[in-house]
Amino acid sequence: MKTITIDIETASDENIKESGVYRYAESEYFDLLLVSYSIDNGPVATCDIANGETLPEEMLKALTNKSVIKKAFNDNFERVCLSVYLRGNHPDIAGFEDAVGNYIDPESWQCDMIHSRYLGMMSSLDDMGRLLRLKEKKMSEGKDLIKFFCTLHEDKNGNLFFYDKSDAPTKWKTFKEYNRRDVEVEMKIQHLLSEVPVPDFIWEEFYIDQRINDRGILVDTAFAAKAVELDNNVKKELFPKLQELTGLDNPTSPAQMKDWLMSKGIETDSLNKKALPDIMETADDSVKEVLRLYQQLSKSSVSKYHTMLNAACEDGRARGAFSFYGANRTGRFAGRLIQLQNLPQNHLDNLAELKGLIKAGDFNAVREKYNDIPDVLSQLIRTAFIPKEGCKFVVADFSAIEARVISWLAGETWRMQAFANGEDIYCASASKMFGVTVEKNGENGHLRQKGKIAELACGYGGSIGAIKAMGGTELNLTDDELYSLVDDWRRSSPNIVKLWSDVQKVAEKAITDKNSLTLGRLKFSYEIGMLFIELPSGRRLAYVRPKVEKNSDGKRIITYEGVGENKKWLRLETYGAKLVENITQGIARDLLLHAIANLKDMDIVAHVHDEVIVECTPDTTVEQVCSFMEKTPEWAEGLLLRADGYECEFYMKQ
Repeated sequence: MKTITIDIETASDENIKESGVYRYAESEYFDLLLVSYSIDNGPVATCDIANGETLPEEMLKALTNKSVIKKAFNDNFERVCLSVYLRGNHPDIAGFEDAVGNYIDPESWQCDMIHSRYLGMMSSLDDMGRLLRLKEKKMSEGKDLIKFFCTLHEDKNGNLFFYDKSDAPTKWKTFKEYNRRDVEVEMKIQHLLSEVPVPDFIWEEFYIDQRINDRGILVDTAFAAKAVELDNNVKKELFPKLQELTGLDNPTSPAQMKDWLMSKGIETDSLNKKALPDIMETADDSVKEVLRLYQQLSKSSVSKYHTMLNAACEDGRARGAFSFYGANRTGRFAGRLIQLQNLPQNHLDNLAELKGLIKAGDFNAVREKYNDIPDVLSQLIRTAFIPKEGCKFVVADFSAIEARVISWLAGETWRMQAFANGEDIYCASASKMFGVTVEKNGENGHLRQKGKIAELACGYGGSIGAIKAMGGTELNLTDDELYSLVDDWRRSSPNIVKLWSDVQKVAEKAITDKNSLTLGRLKFSYEIGMLFIELPSGRRLAYVRPKVEKNSDGKRIITYEGVGENKKWLRLETYGAKLVENITQGIARDLLLHAIANLKDMDIVAHVHDEVIVECTPDTTVEQVCSFMEKTPEWAEGLLLRADGYECEFYMKQ
C-alpha cells in the first residue's frame, strides 16, 4: 500500500462554517457516518460506519503510517475528523505525536485542494470537476443529503435528532453513492493534475501550517463573553435612540439610512468608515448625532468576539484559523473563522486596565471614560488572544518586506543601500524624490508623509488613484501635484519601473512563443496551456490558459483564467506591474515560510501577513525570535532582512 484517497461523511450539532472543523469534531454529537477510499488507485470501497461496518485493520493502521500517502480534497477535514474517530474507537492506534497530542500528524497527508490552488485553480471539488470538464462530476444531490443526514432536526415537541438509514433507506443508498463518487472525482482530478506535481518542499510547508492550525491560539473566553455582553447592552440602548431620531424601522440598514440622508439633502453611495467622516464634516449637528450612533451600531468587527467563542475548543484554543495557499495568485495564506488578517488596530494606551474592567463586569467604569463603547471593544479584540499559563507572547515581523524584495529583484541599489544603512525607507524615498535630506521628525520631516504615500501606492504601477487610496487626499494637493508625486517616485526608482516592462515583455514572449525564458532571478515558461513564473525559491506561480490580447484602448495586455469576483471563474487581465506585485508578494510569502521553518522548535500560534506570534517561556527573548527571522535563505543571496519585535501578556500591536 502506497497511497489512499479518502472522503468521509460526518454528523455534528455544530455549524462547521461558524465553529470550524476542530470544534465541529469535538462535539459530543459528532459521528463518523461513511468512509469511502481507494487504495493505490484501485476500486473505491465504502464503509458504512453508521450502520456497524468497520474499517479494515490495514486501513486503520495506514491512517497514522507515515510511509503511506493519504490524499483528500481539503484533507484537514478528513484528518481532524478521523483523529477524533480513532481516539474514541481505536485508542490503540491513536498514539498521536502532534503539537497537542490530539490529531494524526499531518506528515504523509497531501491535499488535492492545495494541488488545485498551486496551479491557480479552484478550491472546491465541485468547481474543479466543472473546470476540468469531467464527464462524471460531484453529485448535485449532495447538499440536500448532507442537510438531511448530517445536521440536527427538531420534531414538533422541540426534541433534536438526526435522521439515519432507517428513516430513509433510499436516500441513504444515494448518500453512499455520493460519498463514493467524491473519491472517484478526486482521483480523476489527481490524474489530470499529475503532470505538474506539487514540489516536496511545498508539502513540508503545508505540514508546518497544519501543525500551527492543530496547536491553535488560546482565547480568553471569559473576557470575550463579557465583551459580547457589554456590546449587547450598548446596542439595546442605542438602537431605539437611533430609531427615535430617524423614524426608521431598521436604522442600521444602509439602504434605509441612505434614504434618510437623502431626505436631509445628503446623497452618498457609501456609508463605510472612509465615507462617514467626509459626510459628517459638513453635516449639521442633528445629522452628525445620527451618523455617530449609526457608526457605533455598525461596528462589525465586534462580532469577532462571537466567532472566537464559537471556534474555541474545550481547552479554550481556537484552531483552524489559517488556510494554506488561500491566495492562489501568490500562495499567501488566507484567514478563516476569526480572520486574524483583518483585526482592528489598537491605539488606546490602557489596554490592560480596560480589559480588566470589562472582564470583571465593571461596565459602568468603562462607560464613564468612553462614549464610543463599540470602538473600545473593537480595539480590544487582539487582547482576547492570550498565551497559556506560564508563557508570554513574542510578536515579530519583517520590516518593509515588500519594499526590500522589489528593490532586490529590480537591482535598485540606492534602496538596498538605504536598507543596509538601517535608514527609514520613507525618508530615504522622499530624499531621493525631492533631492533634499529628509529626517523623521527632523530636517524636512514634512516630506516623509509624501514619501510614505508614494512608496505604498507606486511600487506596482499605481498612479493618482492609488495615491488617493493610500491617503493622498489628506495632503491637500491638486491632481496635477499628485501626478507630479507619481512622476517623482518613478524617476527615483527607474530600475523598478523597468522591471514592470521587462516582466511584461518576457511573459508575453513566453506565451506567444510557448517557450521558456529567464529574467534575472525569475524563470518564465509556457507548459500544458499555462504560464508559470518560477520564483527564486523554486516555487512557481501559475496562470491558466494565458493569452496576449489588446484591450479597448489598443494596449497589449495578458489575460488568463482565474478566480475573480464572487469566487467565480473568469478571464482576468494582468500586466507587467501587476505580475511584479504577484511575484514580490509571492517571494515575501516564501520568506515568511522560511522564517517559520527556522522557528520550528518554538510554538508559533499564529501569523498575520509578515508577522509571527510565538507562545514561549519567559526565558525566550525577542532577539532570539528576530534572529531566526532575519536568516536569509540561500536562494535570496544579497537580500537584507530585518525583523522587529516585542513581548506582551496578550496579543496587541505595539
